[in-house]
Amino acid sequence: MISRSASLALAAVLTRAAAGALRAKAPGGRGRWERKNYAGRTVELYAGPASAAGVALAAGRVHPAAGFAVVAAGVCGAYDDVAGADDPRRGFRAHLSALREGEVTSGAVKLFGISAAGLVAGAFLKERVVDKVLAGVVIAGAAHFVNLVDVRPGRAVGSVVALGLPGVVRKGAGGALAATTVGAAAAVLPDDLGERAMIGDTGAHALGAALGAAVVAGNGRVGLIAHAAAVVAAAVYGDKVSEAARALPLGLRE
Repeated sequence: MISRSASLALAAVLTRAAAGALRAKAPGGRGRWERKNYAGRTVELYAGPASAAGVALAAGRVHPAAGFAVVAAGVCGAYDDVAGADDPRRGFRAHLSALREGEVTSGAVKLFGISAAGLVAGAFLKERVVDKVLAGVVIAGAAHFVNLVDVRPGRAVGSVVALGLPGVVRKGAGGALAATTVGAAAAVLPDDLGERAMIGDTGAHALGAALGAAVVAGNGRVGLIAHAAAVVAAAVYGDKVSEAARALPLGLRE
């Protein structure tokens, strides 16, 4: 296993390299890689897939299951970035309600896809059945949490750095995975804060899944229970906020 410092540096270098390559090639044209942010400023979308690729490759070197979870979360996020860009529905309840009516939204695909990936990764990261399930909840919940706080420049990426840094001091896979997460997030943080780029659902879910995998690898059952409770509580709160936002006039929504 590579060291924590090497893991951090590798993730940062891979992320910056991927962003540079995407910016140079701009597959599909530069217009496809630009979007208006909350303030109406034009920002680039390279940071999302770049951070997802960087953290996935680095995390996969630490533990293949962690790399798988990150890739799956990033792919699901990318699908929602493309297919759900104009969908005003937010929150689990809205997408599950649509599913009951026979409509499979991109949000539902993301919900079930990331949840399934989290459970699969958890099955390989932990030995006991209860721990495997808790691990799946933590990984999927962390991916959702980071996306939930991605409402202003720097909030999601900054949260990943802040939450991941304490885990870097851990030895073993947990510390190395935390280091890869912090490294990839730190690589895109300046552009995100400067409103030159945004990570979108692609980057938010990938970085969140990596953060969750680091928590899983570095904690026993008590820690898993605490973190699972925290991400479930965040999801419930986020759903309530989403419902309240939908009730506001369009001009007052964030």
